[in-house]
Amino acid sequence: MGRRRKGKVVDVLTPRYDIITRFQGGPNAGHTLEFNNIKHILHNIPSGIFREDTLNLITNGVVLDPIVFKREIDALEAMDMDLTKNLWISRKAHLILPTHRILDAASEAAKGKFKIGSTLKGIGPTYMDKTGRNGLRVGDLDLNFLEKYEVLKAKHKQLLKQYDYEYNLDEEAKFFEGIEVIRKFRRVDTEYEIHRFLEEGKTILAEGAQGTLLDIDFGSYPFVTSSNTICAGACTGMGIAPTSVGEVYGIFKAYCTRVGSGPFPSELEDDQGHKLRDIGKEYGSTTGRPRRCGWLDLVALKYSLMLNGVTQLIMTKTDVLDSFETIKVATAYSVKGELTDRLPYDLNEDVIPVYTEIPGWKTDLTGVRSKEQFPAELQDYISFLEKELKVPIKFISVGPDREQIIEM
Repeated sequence: MGRRRKGKVVDVLTPRYDIITRFQGGPNAGHTLEFNNIKHILHNIPSGIFREDTLNLITNGVVLDPIVFKREIDALEAMDMDLTKNLWISRKAHLILPTHRILDAASEAAKGKFKIGSTLKGIGPTYMDKTGRNGLRVGDLDLNFLEKYEVLKAKHKQLLKQYDYEYNLDEEAKFFEGIEVIRKFRRVDTEYEIHRFLEEGKTILAEGAQGTLLDIDFGSYPFVTSSNTICAGACTGMGIAPTSVGEVYGIFKAYCTRVGSGPFPSELEDDQGHKLRDIGKEYGSTTGRPRRCGWLDLVALKYSLMLNGVTQLIMTKTDVLDSFETIKVATAYSVKGELTDRLPYDLNEDVIPVYTEIPGWKTDLTGVRSKEQFPAELQDYISFLEKELKVPIKFISVGPDREQIIEM
């Protein structure tokens, strides 16, 4: 549930791959990387961008916000990085317009107490235009772009008349500044380029933007994002066949988090939940919203492994649990008095997590640099999870820096 240190993991794995792609989502995701005591937050750009010899692709499954993109590029160029060499953009990626953001905010406001916790970044309305065959794509920059923009903006204004919502278009100038930045980059049919790279024997790492339980089909609907976040989404989001997929890395925290509204069976609303949030600095990197925190939920995690065909696991934020005397793990649910290891159709039902208690390690892990230094209690925790999940945990993260991830 929720977001994890995915960005750092991709950054660490990048040297093993020739190409990094983002295959879905938009700037509602914030991937945080930290090295040399500097924190970097990426929203549109793949997390491999800090490795000079790696090509990064924003592929067709992504919805791209020119305003956010320009902001990211400006920040990275201030570090003397020339990104035009190793960042390409799919012509088939859809663009987020200022009116998409306004529609997002108007729609969410109209829901009243039934709000889904949208990040208000215009993601949902952009995907709606994509599936409704009204969208504006990066490739349209070379095909009557202004005319197409005005047509879509007019359509959005008509829709906005249905909402009693005040708005302005102050960001339109910034949007076109962002468009000019996009024009500087190589815009290609990434599906052809990806197949060419595969034929040449190059290796590709596909980076998603959100967790499995935010998937539009299999997540905790309607509290989900607007795209397929699971492994299969990489196929449609990049234009590759399922047979091209090799290893599937599953990234999970040593505990659970969720940002925004929606069901969360193992949520802790007590001092322990607040402690997890404070130690883990659990605030959305895109919105700054405090994340809800709870114990690790193996029912949800097993569901995610099944849907994604995960071949190896990466556990992040293990160090956040350093000071806990006892750690709990939800291994089943009690739903209306009956035990189950399946996610119910409606997680808002009377779902009570059934916990297994495991002794904590009460050790500062942030200075650990090899698995031989792990305390016995952490080894027991890892063994317990591997036995339950039937998938090996290959990496353990013990801090935010790229040096604080340990290969098992």
